[in-house]
Amino acid sequence: MGNYQEHMLDGASAVDLVVALYDGIVRFLYAAVGAVERGDADERRAAVKRALDIIIHLQARLRMDVGGRPAQALSEFYASIFAQILQASQAASKAKFEHAIACVRNVREAWRQVARDPEAIPERAGAARMPRRLQAAVHGAETAPEAGHASSWTA
Repeated sequence: MGNYQEHMLDGASAVDLVVALYDGIVRFLYAAVGAVERGDADERRAAVKRALDIIIHLQARLRMDVGGRPAQALSEFYASIFAQILQASQAASKAKFEHAIACVRNVREAWRQVARDPEAIPERAGAARMPRRLQAAVHGAETAPEAGHASSWTA
């Protein structure tokens, strides 16, 4: 199955790959929810580690030198989601995991729309602005009330 998935991603655009990574985050967060429901702390921690590894990967690949404000907004989003997931894991809170899932899925859907409409991205890699749907999703997730002070945390 892994080879099939890898082969499917061979011809994927950069945006398609980002969407696939967001899918991975969501999948691991759902695994963490299942582990919370079963009371399996080891499985919860393993699933959380995998989700956080993807977020760290996404954060590390941001090009702050060319991405400008959009890259900064995504960086803040990743930091916020990272903190939310840590809080959810520490509290073994199904509700907090579900909130993080909702935030990630919202931004993931915005990326999917960008993938469907390449015209939404300015010619020069979006250095000056990001598509409105993506910007709204990122900023909405950062300011969600359940996030608390996590949105101000930076890596």
